[in-house]
Amino acid sequence: MSDKKETKRKPVLSAKRREQSRREFLRTSAMAAGVVGFSLLGFLPVIQGKTLALRPPGALKTTDDEKEFLSSCIKCGQCVQVCPVEAIKLADLDKGFGVGSPYIDAREQACDFSCDGLQCVLACPTGSLTHELNFPADTRMGFARLATPGKCLAVQGKGFKGAARGPDYKGLLRYDEVDRWNPILVADYPYDLELCDLCVRQCPIEIRITQCLEEDEAAKSKKVERVAERHGNECPPKHAIALEPIEMADGVTRIHPVIKEGCVGCGVCEMICPPEPAAIVIDIDKITEMV
Repeated sequence: MSDKKETKRKPVLSAKRREQSRREFLRTSAMAAGVVGFSLLGFLPVIQGKTLALRPPGALKTTDDEKEFLSSCIKCGQCVQVCPVEAIKLADLDKGFGVGSPYIDAREQACDFSCDGLQCVLACPTGSLTHELNFPADTRMGFARLATPGKCLAVQGKGFKGAARGPDYKGLLRYDEVDRWNPILVADYPYDLELCDLCVRQCPIEIRITQCLEEDEAAKSKKVERVAERHGNECPPKHAIALEPIEMADGVTRIHPVIKEGCVGCGVCEMICPPEPAAIVIDIDKITEMV
């Protein structure tokens, strides 16, 4: 027997086969690069800041950076489920890795704090909506701005009569004098105002300030034994919006809405503003200092 081992030779590929293998390698490499590249596209909206949106109360974000919010939110939708006015939506695919994150379109449906207890914050399982908030006045979602004064009915010296956004508008608000616990259609609550003040009249912060003053007056006149003990910012410490006089270019004094430090950016003023588009909007790149 021979001790020599036979060397196993690899089969020699033909030139045609080698060219075919090279093409398969290049095709596979290109497909892999494409998949990775497409996956990374999801980061672009986040990197470019295009995911910035009006978020629910307590979102872990700054005015120009919401990476902490996006990384901590697990897109479970619990905040959506508990919102009584269905103000919170989940983002679509065009938001990249922000897809599924909760946001609010104030013009369509604002957060009016109908739940009183910030139910979305309580429902958030990860703290992406910080649990440090206790009352609506603690929140800082954005800041209102009179974007087009010329469209503001108050600036024009006009009143308003009828449904604020028309009979087909599906938005909801809570009107305590109608139902303390359940929001109703804005279309079912007609107004008759000598001078339009809807942005002030329906501001949740201003409504709560008025309630607190009425409770205090009732206590003074002994209509009630005593006002229940209050905690923190249960009664908002600062006004959010007011109608104030302004001298126009023609020398005529008119009334216009002025945004105050107590504005939390909930969006009700934008939602209820009758003109299209709204004269007053919410900026998400500005908030007041925490009180």
